[in-house]
Amino acid sequence: MAIIETEAALHEAHRDNHTHRDVNGGWLRPAVFGAMDGLVSNLALMTGVAGGSAGQQTIVLSGLAGLAAGAFSMAAGEYTSVASQRELVEAELDVERRELRKHPKDEEAELAALYAARGVEPGLAREVARQLSKDPEQALEIHAREELGIDPGDLPSPLVAAVSSFGSFALGALLPVLPYLLGATALWPAVLLALAGLFLCGAVVAKVTTRTWWYSGLRQLALGGAAAGVTYALGAMFGTVVG
Repeated sequence: MAIIETEAALHEAHRDNHTHRDVNGGWLRPAVFGAMDGLVSNLALMTGVAGGSAGQQTIVLSGLAGLAAGAFSMAAGEYTSVASQRELVEAELDVERRELRKHPKDEEAELAALYAARGVEPGLAREVARQLSKDPEQALEIHAREELGIDPGDLPSPLVAAVSSFGSFALGALLPVLPYLLGATALWPAVLLALAGLFLCGAVVAKVTTRTWWYSGLRQLALGGAAAGVTYALGAMFGTVVG
């Protein structure tokens, strides 16, 4: 009994200590990076316009235009990209589906060879391939994973990608404009809020990396601040020339 309890405890400890973070980032990575993209691009746009000595109304209109244009551009780009990728995957799945229907034995032998190449004893590999190939849909799923590296039941949605990109970018791009919409008349509240947002986004990204939250936050703050500083200087320079 003591041995069984010890083994159970070891199993429990192994399970608790052997969990992995989502290396693909799941929904967190694209959402946070979309927000950061909106923050950096709109902050840089607004500081560039402000550097050219533009009035408050012009800065606000530039920020709102940058928000709308960037969000729609991100959504359209994500939709087209994901839709094209999905169509390519579906076309390859159709090829594999036809091969399974026309040459089932060859596909079964191909699957057995894959398992054998990974170290499974050849006879066992053939038997595993035979049993897995009994169900055509299961066989398609296995071939897709083994040969194409995809899961046919977990293809990305173009609409979800577009909506999430639109929302995250718009949310990030809204931060530099928000102080003006709430009555601010100077640029510095917008810059401070945007930089705080960049630090927060960088800190959140640390959840899917090995970096500490403060390092990731400061790095993003420095990059965003540098982009804002450069565009402000360019706006001041070109504003003087045009003026």
